[in-house]
Amino acid sequence: MPGLWILNFSHPLTPEQKKQIRALTGQRISKVIDLKCQFDPQQPFVDQMRALLDQIELTYEQWQTLPIVVNPPSFAPIACLFLAELHGRVGHFPAIMRLRPTSDVPPQFEVAEIINLQQVRDQARERRMKEAAS
Repeated sequence: MPGLWILNFSHPLTPEQKKQIRALTGQRISKVIDLKCQFDPQQPFVDQMRALLDQIELTYEQWQTLPIVVNPPSFAPIACLFLAELHGRVGHFPAIMRLRPTSDVPPQFEVAEIINLQQVRDQARERRMKEAAS
């Protein structure tokens, strides 16, 4: 099985953060793709997001089969667009990482958790179905 592919929309990941990702997932990291996420606010964001993801040279099959973890953009509208576009390419929501600051000086960030968004979505749907049935 191939290792994780990380789509990183933030600062470069440190060796320590990569160790934390491996510990949290139990998988090795095959590739980290750093994506510069500076959008022109005068241009449509949808087009810019598609162009950004089109730079990643993955086949139709790879998008659907590679284990992808995302360090999402911090700007909410871009993060939402990214998730919608990625869901269309992959066929499900990706896992994302959440970073949190440590108490170090200067500030450092550690990987707090890996969140399986598809699992969150599926659980919400299950709760909705149970509520609708009652």
